Amino acid sequence: MEAALQSHVEDWLRLDKNPETRSEVEKLWEAKDYTELGKRMSSRIEFGTAGLRGRMEAGWARMNDLTVVQASQGLSAYVAATIDSAKTKGVVVGHDHRHHSEHWAALTANAFLQQGFKVYLYKGLVHTPLVPYGVKYLGAACGVMITASHNPKDDNGYKVYWENAVQIISPHDAGIAKAIDENLEPKASSWSTGALASSELCVDRTEEVKDMYFMALGKYGHLSTLPVGTEGLKFVNTSMHGVSDPFVRRAFDTFGISQYIPVVEQRLPDPEFPTVKFPNPEEKGALDLALATAAKAGVGYLLAQDPDSDRFSAAEKQKDGKWHVFTGDQLGTLFAAYIVQQYKAKPTWKADLSKVAMVASTVSSKMLEAMAKVEGFKFVECLTGFKYIGNTALDLVKEGYEVPFGYEEAIGFMFGNEIRDKDGVAATATFVGLVSSVRARGMSVREYLESLYQRYGYFKSNNGYFVCHERPKIDTIFDRLRNYTTGGNKDRAFPEEVAGLPITSVVDLTLGYDSRNLPTYEPSLPLSSGHMVQFRAGRDEDEARLMLTIRTSGTEPKIKYYLEGSGANGDRVMEVLDRVVEELGRDWMEAEKHGLLKP
Repeated sequence: MEAALQSHVEDWLRLDKNPETRSEVEKLWEAKDYTELGKRMSSRIEFGTAGLRGRMEAGWARMNDLTVVQASQGLSAYVAATIDSAKTKGVVVGHDHRHHSEHWAALTANAFLQQGFKVYLYKGLVHTPLVPYGVKYLGAACGVMITASHNPKDDNGYKVYWENAVQIISPHDAGIAKAIDENLEPKASSWSTGALASSELCVDRTEEVKDMYFMALGKYGHLSTLPVGTEGLKFVNTSMHGVSDPFVRRAFDTFGISQYIPVVEQRLPDPEFPTVKFPNPEEKGALDLALATAAKAGVGYLLAQDPDSDRFSAAEKQKDGKWHVFTGDQLGTLFAAYIVQQYKAKPTWKADLSKVAMVASTVSSKMLEAMAKVEGFKFVECLTGFKYIGNTALDLVKEGYEVPFGYEEAIGFMFGNEIRDKDGVAATATFVGLVSSVRARGMSVREYLESLYQRYGYFKSNNGYFVCHERPKIDTIFDRLRNYTTGGNKDRAFPEEVAGLPITSVVDLTLGYDSRNLPTYEPSLPLSSGHMVQFRAGRDEDEARLMLTIRTSGTEPKIKYYLEGSGANGDRVMEVLDRVVEELGRDWMEAEKHGLLKP
C-alpha cells in the first residue's frame, strides 16, 4: 500500500506545477497520512456524462490545476479526432464565481489553444445556459463550463457540451475518458495562460452572445404576452450568492417587467456562500433568508436560482400568511399547463398540439403524462439528467415535433428551441408570466395548481435521500433489494409489496430488467451507469397508486428516492406516501443498521 502510494505521490510531484497543491501532497506524505493520501491518490477523478465534479484539493481524485489540464488535453484531442473541422469551429469556455473557476477556465482555453483550436473564452462571470447557447449560436464544436452548480463551496466541476449544444452522453463520455488517459503528460506551455491575451485564435464575443441570448429569450412563444398583466406584481429574488442577478435583471428589462427586490445578502457572487451551507434552493433552510426578505417587504412571490443559474425555484404567499414553496414537479406541471394554454389560444390549437411533444425524466411526476393524454400532445420520458432530456428533445424535433418544454423534478426546466438544457433565467421569466396569467383569472398559482389536479388527477410526491459515503455499503443495500424475497426467482426476488400495496412491476436499469416486458425482460429505457430501480405499486381500486424510483447520485454521496402517488383523494395519497417513506428507510434501506443519514 505504502509503495503504491509513493509511486502515485512521485508521479504527482513530477507533473504538478502548482506550488499550493504540491505543498498539500508533500505535507501529507511527510505526516505519513496514508489514509488521506489514499483517498486522494489511489484513483483518478472519473470523467462521465456529468463531466467532472469534486472537491477542490490536490490529488488525482480531486479537482485541481493538474486534473483540469489533463481533462482539457484529453477533451481537445477527442474533439479534434471526432468532429469535422473542430479546430475551426472552436470551443466555448465559461466559468462561474467559485474558487479557481476563472483560472481553470483559462487553463482549459489554453489547452485548446495549444492544439490550434479557435477559443471563444467568455469574459467575466456567466450563467451556465450561456455556454450551450454559445455553442449553438457560434457553431462551435463543443463547450466547457467551469461550475459545480449547487454543490457545497469546497466543490467545483467541469461540464462539457457537445456540438449539438447538449451535455455529452455515451459513447462520448467513454471516448473522452480514454483520451484523457492517453494525454496525461502536461506540456510545458500548459501552465502559462499568457497566450490567451495575444493569440488571434482566442476570441471575445461575450457581449454579442449575451445580446443574442436575450433576443432569443424574448421570442419564446409562451412569453409573447409579457409584460401584460404584470402591473402591480412584486417579486423578491435570490441569486443564492451566485451569478444570476445581472442575467435575471436583464430578463426583466427585456420583457418590460418592473424590477424585483433582491435578497441583498445573497445578491452578489460569493464563493464562500456565507448564508447557506448547501446553495441549493431545494435544501431545507436555503430559502429562509429570501422568505424573510419577502415577508418584510410585503411581497407575495419569491423567485430563486441556484448559483450557476440553471435551476429555478419559487414560492407564493397564501391567504393564511404561510408560504408555499413549489416542488420541481409542481413547477413542471404548472409550466407545461401554461404552455398548453398558449397553444389552446390559437385557432388551430388541436392540430398544433398533435405536433407538440414534451419531455420529462423518468423520476419526475407522471402528471405530465396524464396531461398529455387529455390534451393530445406527445409525452416522452427518458433517463435522469438534461443530457438525456436535451438529446431526447433533439430526436423528437427530427421526427417533426415541436418541443417547447422539458423538465426534471430537481427544479430543472428547459424552454423553447434555442437551449436544450435547463435554464433558470428562462424559468424565472416563465413563472412571472404564469403569475400574471392566473391572476388575470382571479386565482393564485396554488389555486391554479389545484384546478390542474381536479382536471388531470392528484399527483403527490415525497422525494428525499439518504447520505452514504461508502460505495461498498451502497452496493450491499441494492444487492439486498434485488434478492429481497426468499424465492429468488428472476421476476420475484424484489420486494413484493410496500406499505401494504402490491408491487405490480419492477424495472432495474442497472442490470437491464423490466418485469413487464415478457418474455425478454428487456427495458425500453437505456441502462443507467449507477444503481437505479423503479417500482410501481397499487391497483386501480387502491387508495393510491405508486411510482418509486431509487437511485445513486453521480455527483453526490447520496441514495436518492423519488416517490409519487396518484389517486382521487390528495390527502389519502399523502398518508400512503408517508408510510412508504417510513418503510423504505426502516426495512428496505436498513438505515439504522448501515448508519445512513437522512436530513
